[in-house]
Amino acid sequence: MAKPTSTIHKHVQTDEELQKQSLDQLSAELADNREALKKTLDIIKELHESGLLEAAESLLKAKGSISRVLIGQATRKPVTNTINNLMGAAGVLAELDPAVTKKLLNSVTSGLAAAEERLESDKKVSILELVKVMNDPDVNRALGFGISFLKGLGQGLNSE
Repeated sequence: MAKPTSTIHKHVQTDEELQKQSLDQLSAELADNREALKKTLDIIKELHESGLLEAAESLLKAKGSISRVLIGQATRKPVTNTINNLMGAAGVLAELDPAVTKKLLNSVTSGLAAAEERLESDKKVSILELVKVMNDPDVNRALGFGISFLKGLGQGLNSE
């Protein structure tokens, strides 16, 4: 008759067995991802040959001093003012109707083209020409727009 089992012997892997198991697993993963690894190595080779890999390594090594410089520059008053102005401008732009903005920008482009033509002619404007041009519907529309703009601007300046 057999003896009853009173103890269980657990097999503990040695360091060599663990290392061999890890290498076998890594070999299997390398074989499964051969194409991806080859492309990755090609990319790294190109980065090395172009000098970008060394530049990235230098940046990583100097990350502490670079971050101090960046934070120092970002907290300067002109930079914070710029950021605040951009945020304010973005808020104003968000309130504007895109169709109106597009129409206004197209009008500005047309006006600049006409103004450039006028500059090339180097012709003086007479008082009589100013009076005549007031009857031109395009000029009258632009003057009305300008006057309304100035009125709204003044109201906005008064309310703040």
